[in-house]
Amino acid sequence: MKTLLHVCCGPCAEWPLRVLADRGTNLAAGEATGYFYNPNIHPREEHARRLENAARVASLRGLPFESDPAYDEAPFRARMDDPPVHGDGTASPRCRQCYAMRLEAAARRAAEIGAEAFTTTLLVSPYQDHLALAEIGRAAGERHGVRFLEEDFRDGYREGQRMAREDGLYRQRYCGCVASLAPRDAEGPP
Repeated sequence: MKTLLHVCCGPCAEWPLRVLADRGTNLAAGEATGYFYNPNIHPREEHARRLENAARVASLRGLPFESDPAYDEAPFRARMDDPPVHGDGTASPRCRQCYAMRLEAAARRAAEIGAEAFTTTLLVSPYQDHLALAEIGRAAGERHGVRFLEEDFRDGYREGQRMAREDGLYRQRYCGCVASLAPRDAEGPP
């Protein structure tokens, strides 16, 4: 089954790519395509760094890779007062907007390239709202005629991070939008 993998960053792609390969997806034969679409990553230099590392892990794993260079953080600057993910693990309206934007683009691109399914590396993070991602992904898939793979990759989060260190990938300390940067700055240096 041809699958499009929405990639938020290189480290988060490590484990999902291993799972796909272990299940028999031939990455080098084009049975999967990596797709970077994350127009609200702040600042622009961070966006470029994440794109570079996403492309790097794709190259290391033999994954065909494409990106959409769109950059527009204005809608997320307008929602600075929204908390990121609430204390109960549910996504704020701003986070849901981000999920919807990314998954809509991924579903559209999956349909354009003839993929039967798509998924996202966001599903590897224990910091994301998996129920919201599944709901939004299913809806986007229905609109574009592709199946959303609701894979729970979280059990491999730590292993993926270890793989990223081993591969020398840049590992960021915040989700990506300008509002998610503020809590990281308040924590101080690692």
